[in-house]
Amino acid sequence: MPIAFKEWAVTVRALAEGEQLLTLRKGGIREPDKHFKLEHERFFLYPTFDHQSSELVRASHQPELERALEEGVWSDGEPPPHALRADMPIAQPDRVRIRAWAEVAAHFTVIDRRTVDSLAPFYVWTTDYAEKRLAWKRRHPLHVILLRTYRIPRPVTVRVRDDYGGCRSWLELTRDLPFEGTPVLSDDEFERASEEIAAIASDRQPVLV
Repeated sequence: MPIAFKEWAVTVRALAEGEQLLTLRKGGIREPDKHFKLEHERFFLYPTFDHQSSELVRASHQPELERALEEGVWSDGEPPPHALRADMPIAQPDRVRIRAWAEVAAHFTVIDRRTVDSLAPFYVWTTDYAEKRLAWKRRHPLHVILLRTYRIPRPVTVRVRDDYGGCRSWLELTRDLPFEGTPVLSDDEFERASEEIAAIASDRQPVLV
């Protein structure tokens, strides 16, 4: 079955628009040993609404939060009114739309807050939130994963299953999906950005290139 990487809906939109080029991961409570492992080199991007909050997204991308709700298909036709509040549980949609897939271009681990802050041009979260990802489980490094993202020709709607919930990175989707589509950035644009990211993270040894 196709493998998907679970990320906030607003982040998935940013990746699919070329406005975000990387993701940061430590591992969730439902990960094996509660540590993140980069188990796959390419995967579909699964939009989730767990923990997504307007306060954790930079002001420049606040409008994208409302659009991100369009990634869900809700039973009553509308998302719940508290869908963008992290302090309240959110009912998951019945289905979500898969619009993009990604392949790993590089993988670093970092431990320095200044490195995380310097990577801010390549993600849409607030730097405060990114730093919190670093600070969680301080003894373990933060994974910085550079993604080459592709938009599939037509969005595919998949059913949300109960076992997709919780803090986990990887899901197995229940329908076939093709690794088709065009990259969201040109080769030249992506190469330039990749070089910048590698230079910022150069104080750490790449895990995978």
